Amino acid sequence: MTSLATDLARSLDPSRLAVDVGITLDKWQADLMRSTAPRVLMCCARQTGKSTCASLIAISTAIMQPNALVLLVSPSQRQSAELFRSLMVHYRRLPGAPEIKSESVLRVELANGSRIVALPGDLNTVRGYSGATLIVLDEAARIDDALLAAVRPMLATSSGRLIALSTPFGKRGWFYEAWHGDESWHRVRVPADQCPRISKEFLEEELRELGEQRFQEEYNLAFIEDGDQVIRDEFFNRAISKDVCRLWQ
Repeated sequence: MTSLATDLARSLDPSRLAVDVGITLDKWQADLMRSTAPRVLMCCARQTGKSTCASLIAISTAIMQPNALVLLVSPSQRQSAELFRSLMVHYRRLPGAPEIKSESVLRVELANGSRIVALPGDLNTVRGYSGATLIVLDEAARIDDALLAAVRPMLATSSGRLIALSTPFGKRGWFYEAWHGDESWHRVRVPADQCPRISKEFLEEELRELGEQRFQEEYNLAFIEDGDQVIRDEFFNRAISKDVCRLWQ
């Protein structure tokens, strides 16, 4: 282990990484970096620091667990590459971090045997990996259910972690269902007005530009039904429930 990894292991406080790269964490970010929850949902507004937090958790995992496999999965290759690029900017600022053994646009291998790999949301590409130590799902609400089903078995034998970060994307899909589902997920919710770096004036401007519905989704984290949906979900569900009850009478 490097001196940095040893220090982190002794302190049991991975949030110290942020200090080393010159970042002041918000309380929720520091709390999440210290968390060991195996399944995490981050429902956070734009520019609140969710990608930064996820990147630092990925770096901490790769440093403190030799031979770790960290996968960054996004709906598109461009998004995966951008998250990986931001992660590597932080990594290069770390004093005493493991030497980079090899690096490309979408992957890095460290001297301690750990790998960080960025993948697009493609079933054929993702299925080639197993035994992941950490999987980060970026823009998770836009990752379809089939991809999630392909990703989860990678954690079966490794006791690895799954961290999903996103803004809402309607009342549909696995992210919406998980957010409103059982207690197996550790949930973190950070609307824009809780971020000290986002001004009230900026939010007022965004409300004027985006309109009420999109603003509520992007900044207040509202799960909103599709605008072209004729029948609201709650009325549809009530109707279905009544029909099912009649069938059993």
